[in-house]
Amino acid sequence: MTVTTAPAPAKAGDAPVQAAKRRNPARFAILAGLLVLLLLVIAPLLVVALNAFKSPSDYAGNGPLSIPAHLYWDGIVNFWNRINFGQKLWNSFISSIVVATLGVLLSILNAYALGIGRVRGRVWFLVFFLVANLLPQEALVYPLYYLSKQAGLYDNLISIIIIFTVVQSAFGTYLLTSVYAEFPTELLEAAAIDGAGKWRSLWRVVVPVSRPTLGVLFTFFFIWTWNEFFLPLVFLVSNDNQTVPVALGVLQGDRLMDATTTSASALIGILPAMVFFLIFQRTLTRGIAAGAIK
Repeated sequence: MTVTTAPAPAKAGDAPVQAAKRRNPARFAILAGLLVLLLLVIAPLLVVALNAFKSPSDYAGNGPLSIPAHLYWDGIVNFWNRINFGQKLWNSFISSIVVATLGVLLSILNAYALGIGRVRGRVWFLVFFLVANLLPQEALVYPLYYLSKQAGLYDNLISIIIIFTVVQSAFGTYLLTSVYAEFPTELLEAAAIDGAGKWRSLWRVVVPVSRPTLGVLFTFFFIWTWNEFFLPLVFLVSNDNQTVPVALGVLQGDRLMDATTTSASALIGILPAMVFFLIFQRTLTRGIAAGAIK
């Protein structure tokens, strides 16, 4: 015998209230404002994309806001060959992916000791990481330059990887420690009852639960490292070791380029980071949503 329950009848005032919400002028004003902000953000990228596929004569005759008469690929091809962009792209990718991976790993270990292990003096450690994260790069450049010279790592990608791994993990440690300080102790106690030690609890319990936050850190570390300019400019002086932002800046200051080639360089310089962000957009959204729910 099955018992079925009829759905509760809708209240008489529900429909007018929902209709009023849909017709609320404030909602349309907010959406219109957000749309305007979106256009302001996208507009420069669209202008760059338009001019990247224009010929110099088309740009000179019709201006920067016109639609290209035909797709002109020579600007992108010439720029790619002029600076050996494939090598610069590989340098940026390998340094960014290694820094993001090592930065997240180091942040996990530090935050596990400070947030869950509750080591002595954890507050002072957190203050140290916070101050280290707030220091400007100009204050660090000479000591790091001297150390890299002494270690024989100057003009080597390894120096950039080490520096940015430490810098990014300082922020990651500060963020993850606040997350791990509120970690459910019931899960750790259950893992201890099952015979799991601290190391196994970290990788089997803590890391899977905090995976959304780790995904956010990984995405941010990759994009931040990809966009770094000042320290790579100082430490990577040879052409074969330069990253994409350094190559673009040096080329702009060293050789004259027409507007279409400049737009092509800007487009292919930012495109890999945008593709990476779009690929990990769902991970980023889940991490932010998980933090908000928590």
